Amino acid sequence: MEGERSNGMIKLDKWGYPINTSSDDCISAINSYYHQILEYGRKRSVILEAVHHDQNCVLANILAAHLLSATDPSKVPFHLNSAKSQLQHATSYEKAVFEVVSYLLSKDRDDDVAVDLHFKLLRQFPRDLVSLKRAQILCFYMARPDISLDLAEQVLPHNQEESYIYGLLAFPLLELDRMVDAEEAARKGLEIYKYDLWSQHNLCHVLQYKCQFKEATEFMEECSLSWSCSSFMYTHNWWHVALCYLDGHSPLSKVLEIYDNRIWKELQRSDAVSAEVYLNALALLLRLDVRGQMDAVEDRLELLADCVTDQSVWHVEWHLDLLILWALAKTNRLKIAENLLNAKKLRLSSMSMKKQQSMHKGIKLAEAVYEYGRSNYKRALELLTPNFDANNCKIIGASGEQIDVFNEVWYIVLLNSGQVLKAIEEIEKRIEKTEGIPFLWRLLERGYRLAARKDATVISEKARNLEAAYFEQSV
Repeated sequence: MEGERSNGMIKLDKWGYPINTSSDDCISAINSYYHQILEYGRKRSVILEAVHHDQNCVLANILAAHLLSATDPSKVPFHLNSAKSQLQHATSYEKAVFEVVSYLLSKDRDDDVAVDLHFKLLRQFPRDLVSLKRAQILCFYMARPDISLDLAEQVLPHNQEESYIYGLLAFPLLELDRMVDAEEAARKGLEIYKYDLWSQHNLCHVLQYKCQFKEATEFMEECSLSWSCSSFMYTHNWWHVALCYLDGHSPLSKVLEIYDNRIWKELQRSDAVSAEVYLNALALLLRLDVRGQMDAVEDRLELLADCVTDQSVWHVEWHLDLLILWALAKTNRLKIAENLLNAKKLRLSSMSMKKQQSMHKGIKLAEAVYEYGRSNYKRALELLTPNFDANNCKIIGASGEQIDVFNEVWYIVLLNSGQVLKAIEEIEKRIEKTEGIPFLWRLLERGYRLAARKDATVISEKARNLEAAYFEQSV
């Protein structure tokens, strides 16, 4: 590192790592970008200001290329080439980040190799939490929380006083059902910095898992005053709150108020990213559909379905595409839905064999969700098979909480297809894990009644007791 300082053009970034630039403004913009990434901020484009202040800065250019790969891909080659042309003047840290990000941007990348490169980078530069975040996002779309946890634990000893590390540690822990450890990590992050949005979000996950819905809503609504974050994170956090109201048997009006004023209303912002809003809006409406509440939201779904016929929001996220397929099928826009499904299959066929194999379950789930949307339960069941478990489909880019609804879809499909005993078996297994959700008991009651079981009244009583307990909490 001493050699890197010799030309007098070296400045240190937030992590204390050397960057070859003579511009204080460039370093300031890079540090602001770090903050925006870790806070899910709305101003991640600040990295373009770093390039403006020093067009030869390798780190500024490669980070700009990564940002633009999602927002304006046509500009990626310019920044990638700018970084590459100055690579001989870059510091070892900049070269390491360039190696990782340029590989991520390559057409034929292998995600396993990309993860290995991040491990290598973080061994040498363990304070770089933005690279850790980037690697964890990659792991999320690989459905590998185990690797995500390994990455966080690798750098933890070097970041003991940094609040963000604990949120980055908590998420893979909760995805691995290590809820006690996840809660401890999230609370540790909030002790250091109570406005750490990712720790807030992860603690809410834990409280939901524990069916502590009242605590979750009170905690998140108090935190919401500080949510000046991206469209996705803002609406996603409110989605969590809405689910807590829904699963905690609160009045439907509370759920719809969040949908209207906290999720849908986000689209009125000039800096809103519509696809990010649609994801959380659709995810909430699907939950309401599964719970038999579609009559109350039919007009909202029609309006949303009109929006997602816009193909510019297709293929942004596999998870979003599945939700769009359901919405289009549910609102009888079958031809458009078929176009999207066929486009997904075509894109899948152009992927590497390794990627095709990993996404096979994703495409089957997409087909099943389409059939469920058009009430073709028999075909949906054939696609899902009797051994379906949505947790095996996280490759679509969904957390455990997000993926759960597809298990609930499966329960409905089983019941509506006459597979009552199988439905009862699966719902009972779910209740063993999460016994505090009245909806699941009502679903089990339905199964018992269809099976003409005399103890259906016992199940009904358990559901009523839960509902009454939640009602008392809300008074």
